[in-house]
Amino acid sequence: MSKSANQKLKLLYLLKILLAYTDEEHPLTVAELITHLAGYDITAERKSVYSDIELLREYGIDIETVKSKSFGYYVASRDFELPELKLLVDAVQSSKFITRKKSSELISKIEAFASRYQAKNLERQVFVANRIKTMNESIYYTVDYIHTAISRDAKISFKYFEWTAQKEKVLKHDGKDYVISPWALTWDDENYYLVAYDSDAHIIKHYRVDKITDIKILEEKREGAESFKEFDMAIYSKSVFGMFGGKAEYVSLLCHESLAGVIIDRFGQDVVFMKRDGGFFEINVSVVLSSQFYSWVFGFGDRMKILSPEKARSGFLDQIEKTRNCYM
Repeated sequence: MSKSANQKLKLLYLLKILLAYTDEEHPLTVAELITHLAGYDITAERKSVYSDIELLREYGIDIETVKSKSFGYYVASRDFELPELKLLVDAVQSSKFITRKKSSELISKIEAFASRYQAKNLERQVFVANRIKTMNESIYYTVDYIHTAISRDAKISFKYFEWTAQKEKVLKHDGKDYVISPWALTWDDENYYLVAYDSDAHIIKHYRVDKITDIKILEEKREGAESFKEFDMAIYSKSVFGMFGGKAEYVSLLCHESLAGVIIDRFGQDVVFMKRDGGFFEINVSVVLSSQFYSWVFGFGDRMKILSPEKARSGFLDQIEKTRNCYM
């Protein structure tokens, strides 16, 4: 780009410099701003820089003035505050479904919302070198396909795989396509799940998004609207342990009062605590009976007991017996 063309972009480059190189602790003087502009082949006089700063303020950029031996300028407020950016970086770094490569790319983009000096503070706290991360780089495009299909009210097809003991991917369903109606995406136990309606089985199912491959958006309209009419994702997430599917059942649990926080974290503050003798309380909650649910109950030892229904009690005892037999 020629020098004269760059000159026409002076105001934009000035904004770029202020965003990248200034914050409350690092203001730039007019002379320093002129030097930075020269790096882009742009000449500027002091008066023009003053007027440009006023234009940027009129546009809505919060530029503060620091008065010392000379005047300095810095961007005082941005779209994201530094603590918010730190929170976003931590979320990206600790997310298992985001690959290590994509984590680095996203963090670099997040850092662009801060000054270069503030960005150094984002390279902190949460370390991912030995953290388990997914290896499926296409997950971002899969998520985009799912959102697009939902907005189009369309079915999708895909292949679904599992890992073998030899650490190889094996396609389920004999390699045939799954054809389902996507309705929602949810996050559970550090994994991303697609919640969908299976027209053949006439039930709601969920699938790990990082195990989906060869996804396609179909021309067929989605089905299962009636099943999702009263569907509440929050309630669904509470009732399903480890995303093991099945029919939800109401279960009565006897819990020690020391587990109050655990119960609220899992089922929310609306769950009713019915006081019982000996420092216990009883709750009635909707859960999907599965080995994951029984393992969750077992983890609390004598501080939690399944009272009813009988199928839940017997299922819990069967799970214990199967586990015990592994050690015989």
